[in-house]
Amino acid sequence: MDTEKPTWLLKDKIFSEDHMFTRMLGYAIEENLSETYHALYYAREKHSGQTRKKSPFTQEHIPYIIHPLMMACHAHAMGIKKDEVLATILLHDVCEDCDVKPEDLPFSVNVNEAVKLLTKPVGFSNSKEEKDKYYQGIASNSTAALVKALDRCNNVSLMALAFSTDKMIEYVEETQEYVYPILEKLKYEYVEYNDAAFLIKYQLRSMMETIKAFILKARNNV
Repeated sequence: MDTEKPTWLLKDKIFSEDHMFTRMLGYAIEENLSETYHALYYAREKHSGQTRKKSPFTQEHIPYIIHPLMMACHAHAMGIKKDEVLATILLHDVCEDCDVKPEDLPFSVNVNEAVKLLTKPVGFSNSKEEKDKYYQGIASNSTAALVKALDRCNNVSLMALAFSTDKMIEYVEETQEYVYPILEKLKYEYVEYNDAAFLIKYQLRSMMETIKAFILKARNNV
C-alpha cells in the first residue's frame, strides 16, 4: 500500500541563541563563573556574522554562536558547572574559525591549553597520522576530552541534514574510531565526568545507529 509522503517541517534551529545566552549569563553570575561570563561575550563577538552549514531542506541561516551556546547549556544541565570547562566549551572553535591564536586568548592557562588541544593546526591534512596525534592530545586532557565528546554529540544531532551522505559516512567512521574511545576514557579515567559520559554516550550512539540505519536503507533501496 502506498503511503503519503510526510509534510514535516524540518528545523535546524531548535533553541533561541538569545535565550541560551541569557540562561548561561544568569548561571555565570549566580555561580560566580568569571571565565564563563567573559567567554560568553568573547565568543559572541568573535563568531559575529558567522553561520553554521545550511541544510538543503530548510536553507535557514543559523548564527554560529548557537553551537557553543547549546553545548554549554547541555553541559550545565548535566551538572557540569566547572568554570574552566564551560568557558572552554564556549571558546572551543574561536581559534580555528576566528583567526585567534590560543596563546592570545585572554583566559586562564588551563582554558587556553584545552582550547589549543581542540584546535586543528594550520595546514591540517586530515591524514591518519595527524588525526591520531590530534585525538591523542585531546584524550590527554580531561577538559578537552569532555568538550570534544559534547561537540561531536551536538554535531551528529544537528548537522546531519547539512552533510552529504559521503560526508556523513566519513563522520560516522571518524566518530567510532576516535570519539568512542574518548568517551570510554571519560568514563573510566576522568571519573568526575562518569555520569556525563553515560548521557553523552547514550545520545551520541543512539543518533549514530539511527543515521547508519537510514544510510544502509537508502543504499540498499529498502
